Amino acid sequence: MTPTAVALLSFAAWTLLLLIGVSATRIGVSIRTGKAANTFDPASGDLDGFAKRITRAHANCYENLPVAAAVLLYAIAADRTAVTDGLAYVFIAARLLQSLVHLISTSNPAISIRFVFFLVQVGILIYWFAKLAGF
Repeated sequence: MTPTAVALLSFAAWTLLLLIGVSATRIGVSIRTGKAANTFDPASGDLDGFAKRITRAHANCYENLPVAAAVLLYAIAADRTAVTDGLAYVFIAARLLQSLVHLISTSNPAISIRFVFFLVQVGILIYWFAKLAGF
């Protein structure tokens, strides 16, 4: 399996793992508070602490996965993974670190660190897109 495929599957797996975490967290909140499971705010406005952070970390993944998947799938389909393989592990590491920092804290320094990891991903995606598009 190429590093590109590993990055794509890892991003999907991480998003799924966070979804499981969101579900488990909401079940826990539901049991603890008696809140009905179908009354949760999808945007996590009714949650706080870790429950809100994991919900937002998951949302951030599913908001960004389509663009990353499109670029990585194109590279795989066009047999151009030589373009994406070199930075594939850096990309997925930045994705995981962004989420982990989000899960740990929402302090101003943590938000700044999280933003740096986000910028790394965006920069890599722009670079890949430009190389794949022939710019």
